[in-house]
Amino acid sequence: MSNIAVILGPDNEGTQIRFKETSEAAEKVGGIDLRFVDSTQPFDDIVAQCKGAVVLLPTGHLKGMAELAEKVGTVKLVQTFSAGTDYIDKAGLAEMGVNVSNNGGANAVAVAEHAIGLMFSTNRKLDVQIQSVKDGTWMAGVEGDRAEFHTLVGKKIGIVGLGRIGSRVAKRLAGWECELVYHDVVEHDAEYVAATGAKRVDFDELVSTCDIITLHVPLDRVTEHIMSDREFEMMKPTAILINTCRGPVVDESALIRALESNKIFAAGLDVTEIEPIEADNPLPTMRNVVVTPHLATRAIESEWNAAQFTMENVGRVVGGEDADWIVKPV
Repeated sequence: MSNIAVILGPDNEGTQIRFKETSEAAEKVGGIDLRFVDSTQPFDDIVAQCKGAVVLLPTGHLKGMAELAEKVGTVKLVQTFSAGTDYIDKAGLAEMGVNVSNNGGANAVAVAEHAIGLMFSTNRKLDVQIQSVKDGTWMAGVEGDRAEFHTLVGKKIGIVGLGRIGSRVAKRLAGWECELVYHDVVEHDAEYVAATGAKRVDFDELVSTCDIITLHVPLDRVTEHIMSDREFEMMKPTAILINTCRGPVVDESALIRALESNKIFAAGLDVTEIEPIEADNPLPTMRNVVVTPHLATRAIESEWNAAQFTMENVGRVVGGEDADWIVKPV
């Protein structure tokens, strides 16, 4: 079997840094012929330069991976540097016998920490406090009744999806004196769940009883808009929604209605349905919302992990073994 793996992306500084870091990881793994192909070239040129590749590694949300894999003809795996694979035609690739793998939790710690940061920020209006000082108004710009400011002690936190990120959220909250519950369509083994300290409940119970709901699921046809009008009606009026997975997991119009009508207290979002967020979207300027620009993964450790984890997976494939972290089409 060929040992060629191709990183696809625009020929810019960011991609070249990624290629350098990934090349160093490939050398540690050994046996990988790692190449870079500029994805902004004409399609036929890309196909020609990918000939013989058994693994394709897109940077960013590149489209047309199924068509490219078909034309190349030797591809066994499309390996992402990201946790999400919703932008890849997994069904089309599966028909050709090509698997898709995510990054194996390379950015799980960074996203888990970011989710907890959003919980803290929304509970204490940390963004408003910081902006008030920057604006020169000291505390005068921090509005709201005392009852709108809370610690996490005694709060019931519901984790939707207890995978690599959700489990790390739970473990990191272990010392925060919270009650932790979770819901997942995946059956995790007892030892794995016990290590998180979270108790399993059904989805509706989680939604209706938790003070904070944090979402950690992949985006697919099952999870799209799992939080919509029905769920916001069920939530406590003091509850907070945290989303650091994918924007379309939340029905954004329904979320805006719920916030405006005080059906829920606040939201902390690192992702939105349209990114970059539209200029007329009210979420960034709402007093009970914290929005960050889909940078929960932004930590150098995430990049180092992604380089190492992806090359270890590529090494398995070029060595004739099965890939890890395969994401099946839903």
